[in-house]
Amino acid sequence: MQQRYDIAIIGGGVVGCAIARHLSRFDLKIALLEKESDVARGTSSKNSGVVHTGFNVPTGSVKAGLNVRGAAMFEALSEELDVPFNRVGKLVVALTPEEVPDLDKLKAIGDANGVPQLEIVDEQAVKSMEPNIRGVGALHVPTAAITCPYTMTIALAESAAINGADIMLNSGVRRISGEMGSFRITTESGTTHSKLIINSAGLYSDQVARMAGVRRYKVWPCRGEYVIIDKSRSDLMTRMVYPVPPKGGSGLGVHLTPTVDGNILIGPSAEYVKLKTNDATTSATAQVLLEEAKELLPALNPRDAITSYAGIRPKTVSSAQGGFGDFIIEEAPELPGMMHLVGIESPGLTAAPAIAEDMAEWVDEHIGAKPKATFEPGRETPVRFREQTVDVQAQLVDEDPEYGHLVCRCELVTRKEVKAAIHNPLGVRTINGIKYRSRAMMGRCQGGFCSTRIVDMLAQEFDTPLEEISLKGPGSQLFVGSTKDLRKNAD
Repeated sequence: MQQRYDIAIIGGGVVGCAIARHLSRFDLKIALLEKESDVARGTSSKNSGVVHTGFNVPTGSVKAGLNVRGAAMFEALSEELDVPFNRVGKLVVALTPEEVPDLDKLKAIGDANGVPQLEIVDEQAVKSMEPNIRGVGALHVPTAAITCPYTMTIALAESAAINGADIMLNSGVRRISGEMGSFRITTESGTTHSKLIINSAGLYSDQVARMAGVRRYKVWPCRGEYVIIDKSRSDLMTRMVYPVPPKGGSGLGVHLTPTVDGNILIGPSAEYVKLKTNDATTSATAQVLLEEAKELLPALNPRDAITSYAGIRPKTVSSAQGGFGDFIIEEAPELPGMMHLVGIESPGLTAAPAIAEDMAEWVDEHIGAKPKATFEPGRETPVRFREQTVDVQAQLVDEDPEYGHLVCRCELVTRKEVKAAIHNPLGVRTINGIKYRSRAMMGRCQGGFCSTRIVDMLAQEFDTPLEEISLKGPGSQLFVGSTKDLRKNAD
């Protein structure tokens, strides 16, 4: 199968999906190529979900400019797409008097970058804002916010699809040839022809560049592990709490981040690994994370941890160099017509809408980008049952009995919401796809109650044999057969 496009975006992370969605405002034929069975399957779903303000990125860097611009755009974008956004604020805490001067340095960087309302507060103020947090002082960042990173990425992709972009899943790129105006991209699902290419492949952006003959980039994978604390302990803190960043480290230190769903995240660690696929978690690292978190939050109980996960940062600096490199966003002179986005680690989520704007300008410079009148900024989303009052929940059940059937008890996810996730605009039919769209299986029991019910619903909705149901796409099938026909017996 051969298809022709004005622009092909390689990579279905938050940046690639933001670009696809923004370009769908224009009269362009757009393809987004993603190697996995869904968008947001890599770094974009495995981070802290923080909308950074820009106080800890070097002044004058590409990263700083995009961070501050993106942060200013994020709330309106979240409202358009019906994605959670909470401006909870942040404290960067000094645990000792020796760390207090570092707070002044961070504030100076933030002031230079244009971050508003920064202030240094003393120990008494820290206790007043966060009674359970220990520290002798802090940088208070009231404009810092949190979102749900995978919900934002999925929403961007769905909005792009609604507005005419083709989201091609299971389409890993194998070869790139041609030149500006006539690129040929060979993928696992067919051949795509495009006038322009945007390489937004995250961890694999250096490999995608090499497929096209551009060999100037190198990405080092750096694993960050997190521990998730049960939402029953959401009372422990209301703001994000960070330590003073370690000098020369590859991360911002082990911090505590409330999520939009009520959990607390502990992490991440920062460990360079050899393989870009090595997102394993370890009990030893989880123990270290919890111990370091207790320095800031002594009331934290390790028994409140429900699970852990890991993400991989695409770093442009090696372990020997340490620290952070700047974003690389450039059209390599050896191959005009192909834009490379390399090393888009934190604050990549925050910067995504600003990067998308810049990519639209680049496309316009090359082939023109005429706005179309039919762009639809919003998307349809099911009512989140768990967020409603008891009276509203009763009304929903009266209007649609499917709201009266709980599939996931931990997260109060109803049959109505799971059905909406199953019939998503991207056509994703994996267990993880449903999980990331509905939050079913994300509670304390981690799917012990609801996973079999979701399998039943999948089998019933699409008349699908159990052998074809997978966790995350080809190669992750869950069953080899059945002792009865669940499609006939599903509730």
